[in-house]
Amino acid sequence: MLSDYQTSKSYLGVDKSAKERRWVESLDLRGVELASAIAQGEDIPDIVARVMVARGQDSESAAHYLDPSIKRLMPDPSTMTDMDKAADRIVRAIQNREKIAIFGDYDVDGATSSALMALFLRHCGCEATIYIPDRIFEGYGPNPDAMDQLIEQGHTLILTLDCGSTSFDALQRAHERKTDVVVIDHHQVGEELPLCVALVNPNRQDDLSQLGHLAAVGVTFMTLVAVNRALRQTGFYKSVCPAPDLLGWLDLVALGTVCDVVPLIGLNRAFVVKGLMVIRANRNLGLNALLAVSRVSGPVSPYHLGFMLGPRINAGGRIGDAALGAKLLTSEDQSQAEHIASELERLNKERQALEQIMLEDAIAQAERQLMEDPDGAGLVTYSSDWHAGIVGLLASRLKERFRRPAFAIALGPDGTGTGSGRSIAGSDLGGAVRAAHAAGLLVKGGGHAMAAGLTIETDKIKEFRHFLHERLSEQVEQARSNDELRIDAALTATGATEDLVKMLEKAGPYGAGNPEPIFVFPSHKIAFADVVGQGGHIRCTLSNSSGGKLKGICFRAAEEPIGKLLLENRGSSLHVAGSLSLDYWQGRPSVQLRIIDAAEVKGP
Repeated sequence: MLSDYQTSKSYLGVDKSAKERRWVESLDLRGVELASAIAQGEDIPDIVARVMVARGQDSESAAHYLDPSIKRLMPDPSTMTDMDKAADRIVRAIQNREKIAIFGDYDVDGATSSALMALFLRHCGCEATIYIPDRIFEGYGPNPDAMDQLIEQGHTLILTLDCGSTSFDALQRAHERKTDVVVIDHHQVGEELPLCVALVNPNRQDDLSQLGHLAAVGVTFMTLVAVNRALRQTGFYKSVCPAPDLLGWLDLVALGTVCDVVPLIGLNRAFVVKGLMVIRANRNLGLNALLAVSRVSGPVSPYHLGFMLGPRINAGGRIGDAALGAKLLTSEDQSQAEHIASELERLNKERQALEQIMLEDAIAQAERQLMEDPDGAGLVTYSSDWHAGIVGLLASRLKERFRRPAFAIALGPDGTGTGSGRSIAGSDLGGAVRAAHAAGLLVKGGGHAMAAGLTIETDKIKEFRHFLHERLSEQVEQARSNDELRIDAALTATGATEDLVKMLEKAGPYGAGNPEPIFVFPSHKIAFADVVGQGGHIRCTLSNSSGGKLKGICFRAAEEPIGKLLLENRGSSLHVAGSLSLDYWQGRPSVQLRIIDAAEVKGP
């Protein structure tokens, strides 16, 4: 809600920060007035109301936003195309005690989707087989060999979760062998669909449910609501077992939703709000064990899900046993859960070490590319020494550091490379990859605007990089020139209190689509700043003229312009921007600023 007047002015006069961003206010005068009205009407602090208005809320939506209800926000599952067909087939399999296989993806969304379905089926008396493909040897999604294996084991129904919408060959194989497949997915899909009993995907072109923002675990939960309703109607719960508590599994839905970085709006936001309550009740043995090895202290937050639990579960799919995550989340044995959690912790440390070595090489390549072509629209890095399970992380780090689309490609011995790309807002990477594939530059490739994957012949990498530049240069130039940091409010070290942080949680949880509030601390002295940890983090202390102090941390910043600015200004004042959270060291909460940008204080 920015007026033309405000967009012409930079906040605190910052036109180019350490991150080369222009700072602007989130609200114009009309937005400030609306926030004041909401604060009075809902009896909440004005700063919370300002955060809500900056995220699109108004007087009519405010009350429901502060108390998101799954019952109110969830439509009838039958509004999703093929949902009734899927529910009917799953119900029949449960009633007839068929042998059911769950084919999931190797990321957190896939693991939580698989675990959620398996726990529901277990409650109904069906112990399903969970099959998670190996990222390196099998790649993403169902493949004909895996279908053959599951069919030969006697499975008569295969459920593909977080995958399957474009698995034409694999589903054709199952069809030929007279085995039913139900696809439950959320990925983009064209008009042509594979052969299956039902394909539940809110992003298929003939689905009008408007639920395309759900993660796969959200679609899986919707499917179970439909199955649960159908079982109830048949009298299954009266004759066989009591009805399950579906809401008691929202911990898995929250974890998958946050880690798949889908927008935390509408139903997704309600899933996370209610799911965090379930997590804090310590119901899942596997989650409890993972929280313990992750050394999470204080109430579990979306940050813990996305940056502590998620990477550990993903580590299994990246460099270890891809099925470990689903095994952990379905475990009913304390010692087994603790063993798997410890293994995931070990794999995550191994992944971090590999990533650090690979990242140094990738950064050096990117810097050479930008020296040769400073206006290059996309970075394409590659090596035969890289692990294919980590290239997505490299691409993300490069995108963040150089503020432009980036690819990292692991070259194999067969003359091809497997790569992942990440993009910046305003630059459609998935479209560029699909166009490159159509032009014959890629063996295969696809994705969406912000992320893409590909397989490419090694001798075509340079040509692909040139294609990427031609395709994205205009988009990237415009996106970089419009890169702004929106400021919700100015605070002082004295005013950054524990009570304020707890008040702000009313407008959360924060994440994709509902960004964390950004506050600026104007002209605060950098009383302390030093490098900590192997990742090159900067830990510092801000102080103001009235003696208030605030601890801050800037992640992976030691070699970045922002890190150097903080270190070089010890004892001097800077404008510092970031988000607030509570750090529970030894069980005692203290306010901490996660620094995301800084700027020099201009003279009078």
